[in-house]
Amino acid sequence: MACICDICNKGLLAGNNVSHSNRHTKRSWKPNIQKVKANVDGQIRTLNVCTRCMRSGKIARAN
Repeated sequence: MACICDICNKGLLAGNNVSHSNRHTKRSWKPNIQKVKANVDGQIRTLNVCTRCMRSGKIARAN
C-alpha cells in the first residue's frame, strides 16, 4: 500500500535516530494510512486516507 494520503498528500518523513552517544542513523516516519470506502462525487471509491483526515471529517464514509 502506498504511504501517501489521497486527501492531504501526507507522506513519508525522513530524519535521524540520535543515540545517547550522539551517533546519527537514518530512519523514517510513516503516516497511519487506512484503506477506506468513501463517497466521492456520488460514487463509492476506495481511498488511502490518514487517520487525521478521517478524524477531522474531511471524507464522507460509505455505509
